Amino acid sequence: MTNTRLKNNSILAVEAHGLVKTFGDNRAVDGVSLSIPTGSICGVLGPNGAGKTTTINMLATLSKPDAGNVKIFGYDVLSETQIVRQLIGLTGQFASIDEDLTALENLMIFGRLYGYSRQDARRIGNELLAEFGLSDVASRSLSKFSGGMRRRLDLAVSLISQPPLIFLDEPTTGLDPRTRTQMWQTIRKLVKGGSTVLLTTQYLDEADQLADNIVVIDKGRVVANDTPEGLKRSVGSSSLRLTVKDADHTANAAQIIRGILKAKVHLAEASELIAPMNNPDKLTDVLTSLKDAGIALSGVSILQPTLDEVFFALTGESSQAKKEEN
Repeated sequence: MTNTRLKNNSILAVEAHGLVKTFGDNRAVDGVSLSIPTGSICGVLGPNGAGKTTTINMLATLSKPDAGNVKIFGYDVLSETQIVRQLIGLTGQFASIDEDLTALENLMIFGRLYGYSRQDARRIGNELLAEFGLSDVASRSLSKFSGGMRRRLDLAVSLISQPPLIFLDEPTTGLDPRTRTQMWQTIRKLVKGGSTVLLTTQYLDEADQLADNIVVIDKGRVVANDTPEGLKRSVGSSSLRLTVKDADHTANAAQIIRGILKAKVHLAEASELIAPMNNPDKLTDVLTSLKDAGIALSGVSILQPTLDEVFFALTGESSQAKKEEN
């Protein structure tokens, strides 16, 4: 779709104010506001049930907000829905492909639905199959596809129309590391070509690698909105990681550390504790207090902050715990 608005990078790709969505007594989204510049990648993080997917559904015209408003490239999602739908592509958490068709047939059908000629639909389909490493199985029945192959095909389907705004809801879940890396390269290529990407993910390293800006949603509200580096700085310049020799002393050690550092202490494993540390000079106080309490350590290290510490500091939940729930 040719539109002069899309050539103007000063217009926000996504501009949402005060989005609210309730399901019965559950206020799934509670006043979410977002501003996503054109030509950027925005990562959206949050615990399970935080409201990420519900927010995406409202931005992508799949769900009507109970309150608030959204504009996509300046077009109102509610009053200009059909225009907005021509500007977006969406890959959800579940495949939209037809298992009775081959990979190429799936892509060609979607291409035809988008108005391409049969020849162009076939060409674009073959290009996408090559992009996602599926050329060798283009004519294979989808009943013989692995989970990762199905996921890659679903991603390819969402890119057929070459939309200027792409919503990727946990696009690499279930993919092997090699395919995840290929997907990252594809996302970067899309943005380099002028697309804007809004990405939800359960992989913090993915957000760290790709996102220009990260929005953290917890309990339906935006609790942080900054660059990856800005978020890391917000939890301190470094973090303290201690391994307690006797796991029975872990709770007491956490209480001591919390009292000295005045910060949340994260139990990473049965006897491993992590806490943000703004002042490295406090390390001596921590070690001395633990020794006086008769708590022996088997390991001590100071680490630069990661998005995992950010996630825990903002939501009280570790990324590992979040993955174990899935």
